[in-house]
Amino acid sequence: MADSTQTNAPPPWANPGGTSASAQMNVTEDSGVGGGGMADDGQEFLGAPFSTLDEPVMETIMRDVRSVASKLKVVLLPLDRSSPFGYANVSQEDMVPAENQRQVLTTLRDWDLWGPLFVCLALSVILSFKAPSQQASAVFAAVFVAIWVGSAVVTINAQLLGGTISFFQSVCVLGYCVFPMTVSALIIGLLRVTPLGVVWLDLIWAGLGFVWATRASTIFIGQYIARERRALAVFPVFFFYTFLGWMILLF
Repeated sequence: MADSTQTNAPPPWANPGGTSASAQMNVTEDSGVGGGGMADDGQEFLGAPFSTLDEPVMETIMRDVRSVASKLKVVLLPLDRSSPFGYANVSQEDMVPAENQRQVLTTLRDWDLWGPLFVCLALSVILSFKAPSQQASAVFAAVFVAIWVGSAVVTINAQLLGGTISFFQSVCVLGYCVFPMTVSALIIGLLRVTPLGVVWLDLIWAGLGFVWATRASTIFIGQYIARERRALAVFPVFFFYTFLGWMILLF
């Protein structure tokens, strides 16, 4: 009986580490259990939704809408000045804005491009509806491109003159300031279907939109330009809004 037990035992060279077969089996089973748990954790991690949004989607949308509305309100109620362009001969260091003016500047510094895109699309759609049917698409494209390219050119000009305003901040302000001209285009379009649709009323409404848009944008951009270069930085703004006013009167 002893000889048979010794015969069935594995030879020493089969297990040089001295670990028994039962111990090896236990280690293998433990490794299998541990590996399966890690795999399950990895699958759960990869399958979990990745999102950093910690509020309802509607709340996020409404916050952006309120931000756009506040900037449009700032454009319609620009900084208080005794004359429309009276800031031109006042250096930035000498300017001491009131509390409401500081709030206005702070609001406009928080730039976004959703509002300018909405204003740009609104003006493009209004003028394309007023244009002849065969020119509608061309008018829409011309107005859309003119607003964005014109804003970029005015911004680059201001930066080359030493302005400290950022590119997207300036594009945001110039885009929002198109809103008064969009309102003028809408009023002119509505008046043309009534007996009040006369040329001199169109000129008045287009002029009001031009002055309002130019005043709101130049007051803000002028804050970031040195006194001796401020007129050169503001001058292209007149051409930018003059072109848009001409498009409004043309169609």
